[in-house]
Amino acid sequence: MPVKMDIPPFVTKIIQGLQRAGHEAYIVGGAPRDAYLRRPIMDWDITTSASPEKIKTAFSGIRHFSLKHGTVTLVHNGQLYEVTCFRGSRGIGKNLKEDLGLRDFTINAMAYEPGSEKLLDPYGGRGDIAQGLVRAVGAPEDRFREDPLRLMRAIRIANQLGFRIDPKTLDALISMANLLKTVATERVRDEMMKVLLCRKPSIGFNLMRRTGLLNVFLPELMEGYLKRQNTYHRFTIFKHVMVTVDRVDADPVLRLTALFHDIAKPRCRTKSDGRWRFLGHEEASAGLAEEIMERLKFGKETRQEVTHLIFHHLIGYGSQWTDGAVRRLIRKVGPENVGRLLAFRRADLLAHGMGNEKLHLLDELEERIEKVSAEFLVKKRGDLAIDGSQVMAFLGLSPGPEVGKVLGELMEAVADQPEGNTEEGLLELLKAMKKA
Repeated sequence: MPVKMDIPPFVTKIIQGLQRAGHEAYIVGGAPRDAYLRRPIMDWDITTSASPEKIKTAFSGIRHFSLKHGTVTLVHNGQLYEVTCFRGSRGIGKNLKEDLGLRDFTINAMAYEPGSEKLLDPYGGRGDIAQGLVRAVGAPEDRFREDPLRLMRAIRIANQLGFRIDPKTLDALISMANLLKTVATERVRDEMMKVLLCRKPSIGFNLMRRTGLLNVFLPELMEGYLKRQNTYHRFTIFKHVMVTVDRVDADPVLRLTALFHDIAKPRCRTKSDGRWRFLGHEEASAGLAEEIMERLKFGKETRQEVTHLIFHHLIGYGSQWTDGAVRRLIRKVGPENVGRLLAFRRADLLAHGMGNEKLHLLDELEERIEKVSAEFLVKKRGDLAIDGSQVMAFLGLSPGPEVGKVLGELMEAVADQPEGNTEEGLLELLKAMKKA
């Protein structure tokens, strides 16, 4: 049965260019699978009987580069299109079937022929789609040895599509989990993020736990498995983290914050008067999250954003807070981070699994933040009506940390009385400091 695929003009241009030069050309990988499932197509990969040299010759007028053996990546309007010669067990393959036989899973081992609109499926991908199955092409051990990242890809694809993993493929995955240690850290990180951004990441993470993969690249998360908490929590540490991750929006920073917010809880866990306590776990978790993300080679900006939210995630708000206290929270967390912090904290509280009265307080805090933000003028030292040079001149100070300390005290003062942020008002405060 013909399969309709809305092919971008540039992909059509690639295929027609190869065919005009006398080569076979097919769309492969995730695109045929997603077309069959009627899902949006994100990546366009092409396989061809042409050698890499002939591919470059056919598209000499188009910007291209080669980072992977046998693959030429064409660049068009900022997008990348991979064109790969037929693969074989010893390098370049003889035909399409041999190429597809070396792909990871049957649902990714289909090829689309644009002219005839035929979906070529020599390894039963359509049948596995019908069964909701992720199954390795041929012997799963061979496929995983060729590229151990496929161990994580199997779980990620199953998570994304809502499929299960074929029993033989799963058995091989479990027995070969340690091979993941041989994979470049950046590739593991990128695959983890794809799982983390799934609609329900806990499915993938629980599967990585069951198969042993989590122990290989993120053993710290396993420390919370089956660890009970206090009476404010219905779930163990690990399960609480999974529920939090599922509840928070699919934003990379929020999902990473959810994943790591209690990462050091097992290390802070002590028992007192028959109750588990986790004193200082937010600071310890921020520190451990920094170590893990550095190990996984996350960028500095991401590490800073995530650890900042983790450090401040126990807000501790009460109705007795003054408006000044609310302003201080905004300044401490950063006006640009407050929305994310509240969104995360809501997911965190819901993941306690209890009828949590703190949700009412969080609603109240959100309303108060919205109210005071409109009049909140002093968010950083540069917003003060006087600067460091005026402080030095008035108090007779030399440049140094003492000047910053005074500016900090002025900010604290105007947090309670924003109307006092005038040159005259701040100089009066300095006068009082001078007398003291």
